Amino acid sequence: MSLLGSSPGARPGRIGARLVPRTGDFLSWWGRSLASLLPRGWRRLLGIGRGRLLLQVDGDTVHLRLQQEGELRDLAVVPLAAGNAIDDAAAAPLPADPLASLLDARLSELPRWLLLAPAHSLRRRISLPAAAGDRLRDVVGFEIDRQTPFTAGDVAFDARVLARRDNDGQLDAELVAVPRQVLEPQLERVGRIAPTLAGVDVAAADGMPLGVNLLPAARRSRTRDPWMRWNLVLATVALAGVGACMWQLLDNRRAAAERFEQEIATQARAGRQASAQRQELATLIAGQAFLDNARAQRPAATEVIDELTRRIPDGTYLEKISLDDRQLMLIGLSGEAAGLIGRLQGAELWRSPALAGALQPDPSSGRDRFTLTASLAPVPAAAKPGPEVDNDDPGA
Repeated sequence: MSLLGSSPGARPGRIGARLVPRTGDFLSWWGRSLASLLPRGWRRLLGIGRGRLLLQVDGDTVHLRLQQEGELRDLAVVPLAAGNAIDDAAAAPLPADPLASLLDARLSELPRWLLLAPAHSLRRRISLPAAAGDRLRDVVGFEIDRQTPFTAGDVAFDARVLARRDNDGQLDAELVAVPRQVLEPQLERVGRIAPTLAGVDVAAADGMPLGVNLLPAARRSRTRDPWMRWNLVLATVALAGVGACMWQLLDNRRAAAERFEQEIATQARAGRQASAQRQELATLIAGQAFLDNARAQRPAATEVIDELTRRIPDGTYLEKISLDDRQLMLIGLSGEAAGLIGRLQGAELWRSPALAGALQPDPSSGRDRFTLTASLAPVPAAAKPGPEVDNDDPGA
């Protein structure tokens, strides 16, 4: 089982185990799928799939292998009797030592794992409920006494998920156990490299690691990710960029809102002005209509004067003609002042002609001064032409 796209020591079903069940499987698959879309050079540049360095003791030698992106590549074979070369490997490079590859800049920061031969391990296939996948190692720990001739304290063990059966809700798991009396000598043989080990794995029949970690958690070395600092810097820059973009977006929205408010205020002022002008125009139109209606309800001045010239005799002189609202007033001199009321009666343009006050003789002209008033008659809707006075009428 390869560890493509996962960190050393990660096992299927363990990532995200505290979240929704089977979330870890999905996240692991999703991460591997996204990483596989990138070119290999980019994956190495971004620190994805850095792999791990495997040390397998074989007699008096140690085989150094690089597991990276599902591939296992042999680097060197180091004799254990070569002057404690392994013990000094983490301290300083040895020019003529095969362990120089271990100190290469690209390999020195890789996690180091001890790989045990298949013969050193005991493997048992177990069927468990699917819910056990969240705490697989703890559940399998109770099966050691039944599945192996050892107790849980006598072995270093781990478990992995082989398959999930959707038909019955079970999962197939595999228990991998190594007696401590076998594991400890292997750790002692690698000398001072042992404290720097990130884990202990077991090789399958084809030589590929199973993907388990038999090393107790307290003894595992935490390898510092060389890209962690860059990742933090990039994450900080990304967060700063996102914050700047959000601030710029907010500022743009705020400026747009202010412009919109200004436009609304301008349009509101224009609307109020237009409403005021419309109201003023409506008032003017209503006033004009009222005046037109009032004017239409009384006869025109030309018609009144024309009718007066027809009815007033030739010896009568008018000094003043007043048309005030619906009141007609005549002031003048006439030798027939007493007969003017009879001549003005019967007209359609006015009603009730009468003298206002007494007649006053005018010594200079020998005529009487009179003041005559009448009420103007309303004009009917369909105005009729004024009656014409007979030419034989003496007042014509």
